[in-house]
Amino acid sequence: MSASFAVRATGLLLGLLAGIAAAGDDDAGAAPVVAMGAAKTWDFSVTLDGKPIGEHRFNLRATGDERLMQSTSQADFVVTLLGIPVFRYHHHAVEDWRGNCLRGLEASTEENGRTTRVRLRGDELAAHGGEGDASGCMMSFAYWNPAMLGQTRLINAQTGKTDAVRVVALGSAPIEVRGQQVTGRRWRISGPPEAIDVWYGPKGDWIGLDATVSGGRRLSYRLR
Repeated sequence: MSASFAVRATGLLLGLLAGIAAAGDDDAGAAPVVAMGAAKTWDFSVTLDGKPIGEHRFNLRATGDERLMQSTSQADFVVTLLGIPVFRYHHHAVEDWRGNCLRGLEASTEENGRTTRVRLRGDELAAHGGEGDASGCMMSFAYWNPAMLGQTRLINAQTGKTDAVRVVALGSAPIEVRGQQVTGRRWRISGPPEAIDVWYGPKGDWIGLDATVSGGRRLSYRLR
């Protein structure tokens, strides 16, 4: 495992470890991902070239009136070479939402012993909308929320910065989920260091993710 791979993999994870997407504060027609008082979990096994390196879990719960929600995200990865750990990654993020608009973000990321933290609230988040967006309603990389697919800019939960993105549909294809072949719809997100393919099931639920990192190695998420 080269040091360059660790750097490139880290760049990819900037996008993978964010929390949630937003469509617009006034978008009353957008159905919430969970109903009031409900909760949902996405629990993924993560592999590199088919070999397990860890897990990533997303939890979402509706917290009250006005479509208030809170999401948490936690990832733990260890990449080894000849049985020796060469790359360790831990990420934890908490995001507060009103409808599909991000209203608060706190994240901590540890990479091989180096920790970075991001905290965004109120006006700091609104500033990401730019002068032309009076609402200040922004999204982050929220693969589990299909509203993300219509965006051109997303807040990166690890850096706290806004990334320009381009999303295109790649059509339907078979994908193995929980030991079974299903027909999924694949979308490609370009803009992070490497393009990311996100998979959704027949009912629109997030079921997987694939990306090619440095050296042509394949990083994959599969719902378990």
